[in-house]
Amino acid sequence: MSDNRSSAIETTKAWVDRFVVALNLCPFAKHPLDQGKVRFVEYTGKDLAQLSQTLLDEIEQLDRSEAIETTLLVVPEMLHDFEEYLDYLAGVEMLMDELGYTGTYQIAGFHPDYVFEGVAPFDPANHTNRSPHPMLHIIREASVAWAIETHPDIDAIPERNVELLREMGVKGIIEQISGKH
Repeated sequence: MSDNRSSAIETTKAWVDRFVVALNLCPFAKHPLDQGKVRFVEYTGKDLAQLSQTLLDEIEQLDRSEAIETTLLVVPEMLHDFEEYLDYLAGVEMLMDELGYTGTYQIAGFHPDYVFEGVAPFDPANHTNRSPHPMLHIIREASVAWAIETHPDIDAIPERNVELLREMGVKGIIEQISGKH
């Protein structure tokens, strides 16, 4: 694990600010960011077991601190292959269930090569889950429940995002992320 000044963390923060928040891809991201309640952690190792332990350590950190709303665990040194990443994510889901965290936390996946099932690899819609580095987003289920209850049309969010990103195109997305828009 490294501190918040790493290149991977800085790149991820810029992506969150310039892309996720600026385009309102997640209408629930800005508030906790503004309040300093988003934890950014980098795992620099190359061992899956140790990565899993780091993930569990971060979940325990969330258990101990209501001051942290959510954690982005950035993994720049491994899981570069998207299929390998998906396999790891499936294993994480089983581990979460086995340890009794299902219903308390969920893990959202983000990856540089993310492709939704049934969507062409070069479709701009995939960018809703494409990040600068492989990432595990630990989300409190209570926050998800609150979002569902308070948003006027939660189901419209992904549809709006797909429409927006397709309208922007890959070139526009790259310009947005790089800050050259």
